[in-house]
Amino acid sequence: MPIQKNKLLKRIYKWRYKHISQKTFIYILSVVVGLLAGLASVTLKNITYFIEASLEKGIIFSSNQLYFILPIIGLTLVYLYVKYVHKEKLNHAVSSILFSLSKNKGLIDVKQVYTQLIIAPLTVGFGGSVGLLGPAVATGAAISSNLGRLFHINSKTRSLLIACASAGAISSIFQSPIAAIIFAVEVFSLDLTMISMLPLLLASISGVLTSYFFMGNEVLFNFTITEPFEVKDTLFYILLGVGTAVASIYFTKMYFGIINLFKPLKSPKYRLLVGGLTIGVMLYMIPPLYGEGFVFINNLLIGDHIQALGKTPFDNYIDNIWVVIALLFGITIFKAVAMTTTLAAGGAGGIFIPTMVMGSALGNVVAKLINNSGLGFTVSESNFTLIGMAGLIAGVQHAPLTAIFLIAEITGGYALFVPLMITAAISYIITKNAVDYTIYTRELAESGELLTHNKDQAVLTLMDLDTVIETNFKHVYPEMTLGQMLHDSVAKSTRNIFPVIDANHKFLGIILLDDIREFMFDTKLYTTIKVETFTHKAPDQINYGKDSMQTVMQKFQDTGAWNLPVVNNGIYMGFVSKSKLLTAYRRELIKFTK
Repeated sequence: MPIQKNKLLKRIYKWRYKHISQKTFIYILSVVVGLLAGLASVTLKNITYFIEASLEKGIIFSSNQLYFILPIIGLTLVYLYVKYVHKEKLNHAVSSILFSLSKNKGLIDVKQVYTQLIIAPLTVGFGGSVGLLGPAVATGAAISSNLGRLFHINSKTRSLLIACASAGAISSIFQSPIAAIIFAVEVFSLDLTMISMLPLLLASISGVLTSYFFMGNEVLFNFTITEPFEVKDTLFYILLGVGTAVASIYFTKMYFGIINLFKPLKSPKYRLLVGGLTIGVMLYMIPPLYGEGFVFINNLLIGDHIQALGKTPFDNYIDNIWVVIALLFGITIFKAVAMTTTLAAGGAGGIFIPTMVMGSALGNVVAKLINNSGLGFTVSESNFTLIGMAGLIAGVQHAPLTAIFLIAEITGGYALFVPLMITAAISYIITKNAVDYTIYTRELAESGELLTHNKDQAVLTLMDLDTVIETNFKHVYPEMTLGQMLHDSVAKSTRNIFPVIDANHKFLGIILLDDIREFMFDTKLYTTIKVETFTHKAPDQINYGKDSMQTVMQKFQDTGAWNLPVVNNGIYMGFVSKSKLLTAYRRELIKFTK
């Protein structure tokens, strides 16, 4: 059977190479990837909604409020699946894609095609306070990566197809094809040229058509703008921009703070127990933290904050607007806590939709504060709810254009384009100056594995240290005599540098040919002088697995050396020469800009 399959694939390859050009084939694949990513998104949503609906029928939330125990059940199911089926550590969906693009040539394990379809609905459906967008993008990326591998697509085109998958997934979930394209460009640092533009456009269209086919005209936000932008409100939108910037910084720092709090809990069982109980307590106090939170956003948009807040222990005081404001501000604060706790406890999900929930609550709070300040000002609470979402997306994701076009598209118009630009721009500028990297990119940036729009840095990130390490250097030992060194190493080497190592291959230093040149022809010294006499420190050394290619390049620049030794935890591995490094850089640059 495998032989017949291989023969069939070979026939398909031959037919494709003969009848379809590479450019046309990429366009076809982008459509297919968009459809499959859209289908994955629809599947994720439907499975999650099915779980939520089943739990609502089985447990009457309004009468006994047992829902606060559900997250720990969902996290337990995810833990069992990961331990006994997946058998690998879970990584953040978007971060793992960025890593595959920068260091794994766009190759993603085929298991990721179905893993997120299982664990994300279990997490969200049972009340985990995370979103489905990240898992949808990860599933689409895995599909596109393995489709590219099947058809022997090169790494650069495979990366483009992964970006197409993300566009298809986002377009399907939000029915916003333009924002989906911009997200792929902003988050995946894709160069927007006509070569990449058309595949992204085709994938985005395919994704949104898939959503329309399976979901009809059902939209996430059933809202139409009735109150247009008024110039007199400009100052308030600036204020909202500053507020969302502060919230974005809080969101990011809270994420890493809680992740660090969970690190001492080595056992996944302890993380699950602590995280599940913590989420349960927060859900009991603040029910809108349950699941993704789209119902909460929609209720705020239609002005029904009572329904948005649901049943809480503070229902007797809900007629007081300041209690309502306090509860909504509590959602702004605790959504980030609930989301991060869900992920730290072992759950699977994304941060994009929780960002929107937090932004909607903050925008609504700001509007209510203005309207109830007693100063005679009146603003649209619905508009501020929408623009608050844009401000948080711009700040947390460092994606201002995505934020602007996403909110504009899901509201069906551009009536709020000016305030969207004001708030998103201010939020992005302040946050970017305070926080260099996003939740997606911080760890990758610290290890030098992040692709950016900086072409020089991107090329260095794509380079692999293994490809430039040279091992044809004759090593010597410190106890060797000068005569032994000349006979065993110098006479047999074509290089002018000799690494000094001990019996365990630990790197001790170097000897240059110039160091021994004046002693080479004095035979009287052959047995009296040892190698350790000439050994000296290298100008610097490259730490394998720790130094990024940017760091390696910087070390050459700082030292002015032509060769630097490579060590792995002190063990000698070889040398990197400046000439070979620059040659590899030029070669990668040509590939990158084709």
